[in-house]
Amino acid sequence: MTLKKFSPEQAGIAKQLLNWTVLIVPVSIVVGLLVALFLWLLDLATTTRQQYIWLIFLLPLTGILITWLYSRWGKNSDAGNNLILEELHQPGDGIPARLTPLILFTTVLTHLTGGSAGREGTAVQMGGSMAALFNRWYRLEHQQRRILLMCGMAAGFGAVFGTPIAGAVFAMEVLAIGRIKYDALIPCLIASVLADLTCTLTGIHHTQYAISFFTELKYEIPGLLLLAKVIMAGALFGITGFVFAELTHFIKDKSKQLLPNKYLVPVTGAVLVLLISFGIGSFDYLGLGVTSASPDGVSISSAFHPGGAHSLSWFWKLLLTAITLGMGFKGGEVTPLFFIGATLGNTIATATGAPVDLFAGLGFIAVFAAASNTPIACTIMGAELFGAGNIFYFAIASFTAYYFSGHTGIYHAQRLAVSKFHKSFRIERSIHQIRQKRKERRKP
Repeated sequence: MTLKKFSPEQAGIAKQLLNWTVLIVPVSIVVGLLVALFLWLLDLATTTRQQYIWLIFLLPLTGILITWLYSRWGKNSDAGNNLILEELHQPGDGIPARLTPLILFTTVLTHLTGGSAGREGTAVQMGGSMAALFNRWYRLEHQQRRILLMCGMAAGFGAVFGTPIAGAVFAMEVLAIGRIKYDALIPCLIASVLADLTCTLTGIHHTQYAISFFTELKYEIPGLLLLAKVIMAGALFGITGFVFAELTHFIKDKSKQLLPNKYLVPVTGAVLVLLISFGIGSFDYLGLGVTSASPDGVSISSAFHPGGAHSLSWFWKLLLTAITLGMGFKGGEVTPLFFIGATLGNTIATATGAPVDLFAGLGFIAVFAAASNTPIACTIMGAELFGAGNIFYFAIASFTAYYFSGHTGIYHAQRLAVSKFHKSFRIERSIHQIRQKRKERRKP
């Protein structure tokens, strides 16, 4: 074939990408600025809480205020990330612009008063909300609206963690278990990179993690032994992701059944969080957990060093986060999952004689891969955060964890496209529907 026959197609592709870039730039800049504001406020809230620890006693009042705000102005905003996923699968009432100020304010308030939550959910929801707003202004057709909505998710995720490539892949991979549609590949990458660049230009700096361990895989006894440990750890990371997702949903369902007054749900959750924290004698498991106010405290950063976590650190963070998010407080699940994974990796490494920093990094990404069913995005995230030297182990841990988490996850609107292990699982069924089917089978 001649170059002349190819040129019309290539010209059309270039025109399409240019058109998408024009549409995406304002969305990405807005999302990047919002994420920068959010991270600045989050850092201020964390520092303030650590300085004035008495603020944690306001957590019950925070729960009441959040419930009232969402009851008064939230409408369907309470669904959070699942609202965006549902809108992508089957367009409905749309995503309200009010979702952005609501989730921003309530997440910062949750962290200020000691709730154990993250930040990914807030960033993705702000990205989705802003993309939906621009969709209404642009008046695009259905398929284009869908792609721009995914771009908003990618922008929020990439900017909040400083991982633009992982952000782009996450927005495509999270929609359905076992399937990625590449129609939004370049637009999502453009959106994620621009949002991350915008956030960085405001002066926001992301936490730096480092893994000093690196060795080329050798098919000899020491190398195969380490590989076996990574696979074993990956299975444990997957089971942990499963437990977190199921426990969070269980607490959410049971609290609504046992506590008919909607305001009692967050108040009870706040009391439980405070009682457990005082019971174990530590406030390290409140808030994000990226760093600790105490030099000897447990945090994500400390988990990369020998002795930087206790044997049950991962369990306490898992429990407190499941209670916080399951009983009405706002924030994301991802940073707590990083904490859970990193501290569990530290514990496994200590018990098996494996490199602590490597296994903390593996847990960091693999528990999230298990709970979100996004192993490819998490493998790329590992390379972006820790360097690509250990990407083989990142992939092994993330892929193994993904399978061992089963057909569950933190996003109940996520759909099953390819079954992990059983052909009889009905595809295109959401995680929520799969969970409901399990409940029906357990009934006598």
